[in-house]
Amino acid sequence: MSVDGIILSAGYSKRAGDFKPALDLCGKPILRRTVESMLELCKNVIVVGGYKFEELTTIITKIPKIKIIKNKHFELGMFSSVREGIKHVTADYFFILPGDQPAVKTATFQTLLNQADDITIPRFKGKKGHPVLFDSKLIPEILSWPDTEILRNYIHSKKNVEIIDVDDAGIGLDVDTEEDYENIKKYYKENFTQRRSIVN
Repeated sequence: MSVDGIILSAGYSKRAGDFKPALDLCGKPILRRTVESMLELCKNVIVVGGYKFEELTTIITKIPKIKIIKNKHFELGMFSSVREGIKHVTADYFFILPGDQPAVKTATFQTLLNQADDITIPRFKGKKGHPVLFDSKLIPEILSWPDTEILRNYIHSKKNVEIIDVDDAGIGLDVDTEEDYENIKKYYKENFTQRRSIVN
């Protein structure tokens, strides 16, 4: 069973006060850390950018197995980036992960794959998070939905959705504010100091 990864990194970073993909996380940009978290298991990692696309591209150049896609209509919202990203999926399944969630454990990706349904969602201490795993057979249906939709609405429209409890606080840690950024720096340092560095 093959799997691709889609990383959504097209937004304006308005609440964070800076360009989130470029923020430093233990010596590397956040977006690069997020990409590296997927490389071990994914056949390809598809990064969907939009805002400051050229700067985003420089952050993740020379990483193997990566495709950088520009969403020309990113201002329409996240679902437009989802639709753009899935056009490039070639594997049996694909993960969707926001670019500002670099602290997901490899074991969590593997657990979702091991229990894959049409849609598989991780949950930590009662709260659902990312990445979400999708069966690629759903791609034509997702593409039939408009850019302005919300991914949550699509998920709620499906019956075969599996919720998997995981021991991973990282599924709910993102960087929307400066406080979030400080929290994730502390968490990452405490939990990923020995994390493999696939790409220097």
